[in-house]
Amino acid sequence: MPIHPTAIVDPSAQIDETAVIGPFCVIGSDVTIGAHTGLKAHVFVEGPTTIGEENIFYPYSTVGVAPQDLKYHGERAETHIGNRNKIREFVTIHRGTTGGGLLTSIGNDNLLMAYSHIAHDVRVGSHCVLANGVTLAGHVMIGDWAVIGAFTGVHQFCRIGKHSMVGGYSVITQDVMPFATTVSKRENSVFGANATGLERRGFDPVAIEHLQNALRILTRANLNTSQAIARIEAEIPATEEIADLLAFIRSSERGVIK
Repeated sequence: MPIHPTAIVDPSAQIDETAVIGPFCVIGSDVTIGAHTGLKAHVFVEGPTTIGEENIFYPYSTVGVAPQDLKYHGERAETHIGNRNKIREFVTIHRGTTGGGLLTSIGNDNLLMAYSHIAHDVRVGSHCVLANGVTLAGHVMIGDWAVIGAFTGVHQFCRIGKHSMVGGYSVITQDVMPFATTVSKRENSVFGANATGLERRGFDPVAIEHLQNALRILTRANLNTSQAIARIEAEIPATEEIADLLAFIRSSERGVIK
């Protein structure tokens, strides 16, 4: 097992023999690290934390540390990270709390750019990109394939829908609809479907057009949300994407950005 002699590894840590632990890393107790995962240097990991396979942690990232929640008093809470994630420099990932199910989790194939912050009880899906300085407050949920632009802040308990795009420097205080492009200027606004991202992922052009039309009704038809949903159901074909969009809106507790 290639562990640099300057690394400090708790004897109880379970580290796959193919993992690489670089200089000056600190691995605490109750930590599991999977095959071919690499910690380049100066990475700090506290348990209970489970890290999957083929992840790369760049220098000065911290994983599984206690949350910045004054209600947290040392109870056992976990951090789970999947496979093939890239965790860049100075990323901070905090473990969960009692109020959020005692778990912070990150899926597979995500890119967390430098200085991004994953607070307690956050759930990040798979194939997501968090650009530099993105800050997720506690209990935030990020759907698969979401892209969040640099220096965006997301309020506690907000959801970012799957296949959505959030522009840089946004302040998100309500849910971001799936498949949509949302940008904060003087106020948060939706600028149609995330057409470029959907095209890159192989979505049918007709399905994208239906999403565009549905989002226009939601954001440009001068209707309240209930009226807009009724009109969408009456005028737009009930594709899987439209069903997902409407289900997301109906389940929103904070309201959606329109």
